[in-house]
Amino acid sequence: MPRGRYSLHDPHDHTPLGEEHFHCAPGPSGWRYVSQLTAPDGDHRGSVDLAVDTLGRPIRLEVTSASWQVRGAAVDGVTWVRTDPAGAEATEGNVQAPGFTGTSPAFLVATARLLRLDPGAPATRVRLVALTDPVLAPRTVDQAWALVSREEHPTDSGPLLVDAYQVSALDTGEVHTVHLAGDVVLAAPGIELEHLETPPSTFEA
Repeated sequence: MPRGRYSLHDPHDHTPLGEEHFHCAPGPSGWRYVSQLTAPDGDHRGSVDLAVDTLGRPIRLEVTSASWQVRGAAVDGVTWVRTDPAGAEATEGNVQAPGFTGTSPAFLVATARLLRLDPGAPATRVRLVALTDPVLAPRTVDQAWALVSREEHPTDSGPLLVDAYQVSALDTGEVHTVHLAGDVVLAAPGIELEHLETPPSTFEA
């Protein structure tokens, strides 16, 4: 069960946003990721609980941020309920998309599991519902993912496969690279792996 800590920062000006303390694990029904987020001053600022099935579809999502909460799942595309800080109102949404995305590293791993790309294959287009910080406002985005390389790196616990994905935002043309080792994000815009207690779990691509 990989367990560790990511540091989060603004991908454009590198302003520190805090840390995400996580653990995740594969299971017979898919994969689950749970984390707690802290602000730069150490205060609690949110949480992520994401479970996906063997095909990478979100079977349960619960995200909190600034007292806002979103619960969602793959139902007729993806369906979610967003609750305001006071708990007085709840708004529902539905989009014909296979998954969610956001600032948490969990969403990068989930999308990779969903697409299951082959190295060198043409880029695959995917529509996702992005939960934007800090109020978890849902926004539909279109991305293109390509697995550009897969390299083996020796470690004390055996060889580690590292996948490099090229991710393109189709609305802005912005392109960035995401490095994954199984179900752990090694590096991505706004994300740095600071500590890992156990080796990453792997899954069939």
